Amino acid sequence: MTKNIEVSAAILIIGNEILSGRTKDINTSTIATWLNQLGVRVQEVRVIPDVEMIIVSTINKLRRKYKYVFTTGGIGPTHDDITAQSISKAFGVKYGIHKEAYRLLEDYYKKSEFSEGRKKMARIPVNAKLILNPTSGAPGFIMENVFCLPGVPSILQSMLGTLNNEISGGMPIISRTINLRTVESEIAKSLTSVQNKNKDVEIGSYPFFRAGKLGVAIVIRSADQSKIDICNAQILDFVNKKKIQVIINE
Repeated sequence: MTKNIEVSAAILIIGNEILSGRTKDINTSTIATWLNQLGVRVQEVRVIPDVEMIIVSTINKLRRKYKYVFTTGGIGPTHDDITAQSISKAFGVKYGIHKEAYRLLEDYYKKSEFSEGRKKMARIPVNAKLILNPTSGAPGFIMENVFCLPGVPSILQSMLGTLNNEISGGMPIISRTINLRTVESEIAKSLTSVQNKNKDVEIGSYPFFRAGKLGVAIVIRSADQSKIDICNAQILDFVNKKKIQVIINE
């Protein structure tokens, strides 16, 4: 039996608007969920400002550490969109008009609407591979193992499907959630015991507050369904012994 080799990724969120709190990041969840289905596990997420030196340094660290790196933000038409030029510098390649990107944008916009700002979106690493954008025309791009995507969540989501054939993952990551009417302190010792007996399965507990009551969601994650089933049975065993309520629907 071939052992499943874990495939790793990092997500780099670029933008002062995220750090200031003006914009809420939902791209991390979107990308991570999509990658799980392809058998790629996100192991690190960073949020950094629109500062070239920081972008270059962070990209060079992450691309050497992980198989895949996904960036979001900073590839639009405004002056503070500097991701593309920063990626060019990180890889030591020429930054300029990408002929295919320019053609795509020229075809997408009417001649009167193809402004200098929109032409700027064709300025990327000149040897980059494009990520097609079915929503707004402006492409993302790939440099080796770095995938550069826009920050607008709806546009980013529409582009992910075009990348399925670019990703070589392992077994898809499966998850199961058990919702309990309890508090973490009541299950901590028992849950630790289950985790210690199943070290190659990821088990997390997450408190929540719904319908005016406290609860805990236990999430079991693995690429092996049988291992999830074993953990699930062990958790339900101690839950039943402690007479803790399992929340089915709420």
